[in-house]
Amino acid sequence: MKFFHLADLHIGKRVNGYSMLEDQRFVLDQVIGAVAEEKPAAVIIAGDVYDRQVPPAEAVSLFDSFITELSGLCPNILMISGNHDSGERLAFGARLIERSGVFISGVYEGQVQRVSISEDGSSLVEFDGVTGAAGGETAAADGTGAAGETAAGMVDFYLLPFVKPAYVRRFFPDVEIRDHNDAVRTVIESLHLNPARRNVLVAHQFVTGASPSDSEEITVGTLENVDGSLFDPFDYVALGHIHGPQQVGRPEVRYAGTPLKYSLSEISHSKSATVVELDEDGRADIRTIPLKPLHDMRTIKGTYMELTERSSYIGTDTDDYMHIILTDEMDVPDAASKLRVIYPNMMKLEYDNTRTSDLQTVEGAVAAEKKTPLQLFGELYKLQNNSPMNDEMTGILEELVKEIWEEEK
Repeated sequence: MKFFHLADLHIGKRVNGYSMLEDQRFVLDQVIGAVAEEKPAAVIIAGDVYDRQVPPAEAVSLFDSFITELSGLCPNILMISGNHDSGERLAFGARLIERSGVFISGVYEGQVQRVSISEDGSSLVEFDGVTGAAGGETAAADGTGAAGETAAGMVDFYLLPFVKPAYVRRFFPDVEIRDHNDAVRTVIESLHLNPARRNVLVAHQFVTGASPSDSEEITVGTLENVDGSLFDPFDYVALGHIHGPQQVGRPEVRYAGTPLKYSLSEISHSKSATVVELDEDGRADIRTIPLKPLHDMRTIKGTYMELTERSSYIGTDTDDYMHIILTDEMDVPDAASKLRVIYPNMMKLEYDNTRTSDLQTVEGAVAAEKKTPLQLFGELYKLQNNSPMNDEMTGILEELVKEIWEEEK
């Protein structure tokens, strides 16, 4: 069975003040084209559909268009909420749109939505968890389900939205749940996985060993960590939360990553959509389809004169989102405005020179009392500029000091 794995769309996101809506529209159109060509049985969106809990109207409109077109090409769309989403808002009308093959798990309520999909794309919805099965027949031990499908022809997709310990504790009052690892372990242990079926988990958590970027909301330390061994019972784990596409431990435990670069720390990322094909024994063949951005995100470095020299930028995509590093020793007056004439989407400007790279320290008050005003001012100047005063500056300062001291006498 073939399915797509997407995550962390963050529709409506702004990066360094720039709206990403048009960029998102551009890349989501590529996803539509890839689905039309590949014809998967399902498309997974593993959380953080929106960038904030109350998304702007334009973001909702874009996602509505995307999901409507997608459901016309693929029989099953499987979606969970992430930590950026409002689960309740995301799941509004979920039971109604299930008729169109769009399955949304917004809030954990003691059960995990299980969508069993056959090779021909037909699906059966059930719920599994601490409160038992509901909403459909539980698969039999021999691998047959309510539709009479064999184990080889069915894949069970478990949709687990983003959970915190507090979300899970109230359903397991007799279990000690101290952290995210305990919460996820408790939920998984409550499931009635059928070993005769191929099992896929969709989740939005931070798995120990993953490499985050600075655009993600990750708590310092191990409080939010989830051990990858919890996912051993599953043939594939479709993860969201971490923005760089990567496996954690085994290849079948995978973050799809974001479809676009959402911070300067992601400049080196190659964004993609993940395509998974499970054979009859549950072995996963995993590949990626590259996604091309409307505007790439790049870093360029050099002096102001070098970066504004026509030969240095002609033929390049100057409309890209730019991180510009100037190496001039002296600040260039109004550099940002001047550079934006050539690089209109400059996101960040900084300097890398002697003044910014040398580490300076201030000596204690006792040592300062033993120095002349000229020495103290010279040290202050060097501290602020990471370079000493030149002879002309020193001469002017000496004259000023003499004048001031003579007036005081």
